[in-house]
Amino acid sequence: MKQLAGKVALVTGAGSGIGLGIATALAQAGVKVMLCDIQQDALDRVLADLRATNADVSAVRADVSLKDELRAAADATLAAYGEIHILVNNAGVGGGGGYGAWTDASWDWTFGVNLMAVIWGVEIVGPLIERHGQGGHIVNTASIAGLLSGSGNAYNVSKYGVVALSEGLRNELAPRNIGVSVLCPGFIRTQIIDSNRNRPERFADTARAQPPEQAVQWLAQVRDRVAQGIDPLYVGELVREGIENDWAYIFTDNEFEPLIDARFAAIKAGFDQVRGRVTPKG
Repeated sequence: MKQLAGKVALVTGAGSGIGLGIATALAQAGVKVMLCDIQQDALDRVLADLRATNADVSAVRADVSLKDELRAAADATLAAYGEIHILVNNAGVGGGGGYGAWTDASWDWTFGVNLMAVIWGVEIVGPLIERHGQGGHIVNTASIAGLLSGSGNAYNVSKYGVVALSEGLRNELAPRNIGVSVLCPGFIRTQIIDSNRNRPERFADTARAQPPEQAVQWLAQVRDRVAQGIDPLYVGELVREGIENDWAYIFTDNEFEPLIDARFAAIKAGFDQVRGRVTPKG
């Protein structure tokens, strides 16, 4: 989508962090943006700030882990602007501990926001993009953790799912003139470490035990890295460029490239172990 001016975008998780960075970059490019977030106060603040720059933006509150609320957000976008060309499935939470600290509530919450909301977003908005025949683009926010399994917690597993979904959709939707990009950011200056502030009561983790000291120390290190992370506005500019040039993968930096190379090398080694062997038939 080389020409973004005048197009319409729905951006989830737009009240802060990466979502706000993306919404800002798109608005500056002349896109009409519907801001969607679970926090009404954040939406009100962001809406006022962006409108002060003469951006054409509106806002709708939604808990994207509820399909009906996500559908209502799409309906609100149509009511405000008539069409949708760009969908940014960005809302995300950091949740779930490693092995030994799993709870059903954490898995349900993390998957509900990080993966199911992305699936539902495509299911709901994809046909709306198709029907106007002008083409469009979908950006799904995964994480570098969608390519590096880490401890195998709910966050990483959900983000692996977003990567797999995006890769498959890219091939499937290309003939329909809809591009698909997966955003895999590294450490970005966001509030994701404090995701529990928006955790709905239905996902209350009553069975959760006190995390071990090692996990507490690890979380403190991650919090520090996030606090020193990349500016979300820069990420927004990368996403805008990715939409314009139909990038399959949008990375924010090269910090984790050696680890991904090592993962691919390990996969290749697995194939090497069976190379030349006769595969039994029948």
